[in-house]
Amino acid sequence: MEIDFDKNNDGLVPAIVQDAVTRNVLMLGYMNKEALAKTKELEKVTFFSRTKNRLWTKGEETGNYLEVVSMSADCDRDALLILANPQGPTCHLGSDTCWNEKNKSNFGFLTHLEGVIENRKNDPDQERSYVASLFKKGINKIAQKVGEEAVEVVIEAKDDDDLAFLNESADLLFHFMILLQAKSFHLRDVEKTLHERHK
Repeated sequence: MEIDFDKNNDGLVPAIVQDAVTRNVLMLGYMNKEALAKTKELEKVTFFSRTKNRLWTKGEETGNYLEVVSMSADCDRDALLILANPQGPTCHLGSDTCWNEKNKSNFGFLTHLEGVIENRKNDPDQERSYVASLFKKGINKIAQKVGEEAVEVVIEAKDDDDLAFLNESADLLFHFMILLQAKSFHLRDVEKTLHERHK
């Protein structure tokens, strides 16, 4: 990985740190050649601190290190992307990220849909809401629906109708997400379990 440290007069390049699991951006710092070498040596993100005017390993005071998983340069070789596992909050103000955001998994549209399901759960009086009606019927009915949808996925898997298979798969996932909420869990809890098994 060749970095062009000579592009800027100060010999520094921006280094974006991203959580290796959640893919959330944690912080931005700057590295010179020595900081990059130290990062590789320690396998902990080390910057050149412009305020301290020295090398600074993130977490050296707090223990909230950023353990390096991988590093890559951009197409111009003048910026770094570092995937890391944070050992505690990243921001010096105590938040998960330097943008004061929670560092939790985001599954795109599925996270949005999860929020809609949670809203229906917390407001069961919404008229004409299929999800709210399921929550009113209770855990047994929700679990039964997951079982029915699982059987339909198996049936469609044996046929050659891809659209029907995808539709039944969507129904299964949707009802499983409702069941998770009924049990007070989220997709991130399942992800965490899978991640722990993968170690």
